[in-house]
Amino acid sequence: MKLELRSITKRFGSLVANENVSLTVQPGEIHCLLGENGAGKSTLMNVLYGLYQADGGEILLDDKVVKFSGPGDAMAAGIGMVHQHFMLIPVFTVAENVILGHEPTKFGGVLDMAAARAKVREISDQFGFDLDPDAIVGDLPVGVQQRVEIVKALISNAQILVFDEPTAVLTPQETDELMAIMKALRDRGTAIVFITHKLREVKEVADKITVLRLGKVVGEASPDESASDLASMMVGRAVDLEISKSPAKLGDLSFVVSGLSAVSHSGTKVLDDVSFEIHQGEILVIAGVQGNGQTELTEAILGLMPKATGSIKLNGQELLGRPVKQVLDLGVGFVPEDRTDDGLVADFTIAENLILDRADRKPFVKGLNLQLKYLREFATKLVKEFDVRTQSIDTKAGKLSGGNQQKVVLARELSRELKLLVASQPTRGLDVGSIEFVHEQIVNTRNSGLPVLIVATELDEAVQLGDRIAVMYRGKIVGIVPSTTPREVLGQMMAGITA
Repeated sequence: MKLELRSITKRFGSLVANENVSLTVQPGEIHCLLGENGAGKSTLMNVLYGLYQADGGEILLDDKVVKFSGPGDAMAAGIGMVHQHFMLIPVFTVAENVILGHEPTKFGGVLDMAAARAKVREISDQFGFDLDPDAIVGDLPVGVQQRVEIVKALISNAQILVFDEPTAVLTPQETDELMAIMKALRDRGTAIVFITHKLREVKEVADKITVLRLGKVVGEASPDESASDLASMMVGRAVDLEISKSPAKLGDLSFVVSGLSAVSHSGTKVLDDVSFEIHQGEILVIAGVQGNGQTELTEAILGLMPKATGSIKLNGQELLGRPVKQVLDLGVGFVPEDRTDDGLVADFTIAENLILDRADRKPFVKGLNLQLKYLREFATKLVKEFDVRTQSIDTKAGKLSGGNQQKVVLARELSRELKLLVASQPTRGLDVGSIEFVHEQIVNTRNSGLPVLIVATELDEAVQLGDRIAVMYRGKIVGIVPSTTPREVLGQMMAGITA
């Protein structure tokens, strides 16, 4: 089935998310929709899937105009969508999840689970998915859960499949397996729309590429285009995709974590005897699929997990058990994974956000009075130094783009006198231009002689940025290896497999 989108426009108030977007996807074709977060990719596909109604334009299937009032209409027309965040019920079996919403029946309305299991086995065998229809979905690895999502789409005879950032939670091996599945679906005549911002994946599977920037189509490309050219189309300027980093010049052993363990509020062990060391002038990257204890590790370092046990020492001083303010005052700079909720106060100005962790001390306060002159001079200097794109230091942080919000967080943390930088997924949701800037700041911090701890879920970033890589799996460090370790080995470690 051929898919055509003609001049699709979608607005949210004054924001134009899609503006006159047109593209065609042929049967047996993988069409990559490439662009940075906020470019309008997911919005466009949500229009296709009936989740949003377009303000202009039309959708055609095999040259016939169609209108969808909801996902049910889209599925009935042969369109399936594999969402970035799985739409599965963890306590249901594979078969129960797959048939949800279109349950097979027999004998006057009785649920026919035998038919459901048989259909799951049929599709699973057809594509080599190796799915057990009776397995509980919550017990399955995320890569296998994604196969369940694909079977859900295929069981309703989808002839057009949309994959929305499908590799965000996968190990490298699971990503490679997904690429193989997509190619197999394409070879059987399925039309595939693959939404991503990862250039390596685009070049691996794309037959055709449409690039979106700020809601508009800025061009079409073939997978033979260089990664640099594709990146330039995404951001509108030349971008250096390689991290410029000289070999580390190690100083004294500075940051030592020993036997760190912690449990969640529900009593689940989230950190299990974690130990590692970082020297001055070194970047250690914590790699792994998200949800394996990385968030809890950074929270424990910052003092946000009061029941954690073990030891966290910075230059010989114990951090564990101290309140957050003391940890910050001892020289720990922290870039949280969620800059919107944890890194900034959206209703505060840029200037106010730049002194959040020092608003109680000179020269920003004198007595009980805020020294506005000094604050404005300080904020103006940092906005220029960190290239924060804004009309005024009085702009509220919540009005900035993601990349500029991250620059404000980095400016605040790196303008303090630090003894350690901890940054969790510092480039998440940023365009390649902002990523280039953030990487440069992190490397400069390491080159200044500080120990740096980075949490990264993107393996390419971990390999390029780290001097060493510590891989976490289910709350444990399964190994600490050089950044030159082969990608395949790192991927196995991320799945909990060690030599």
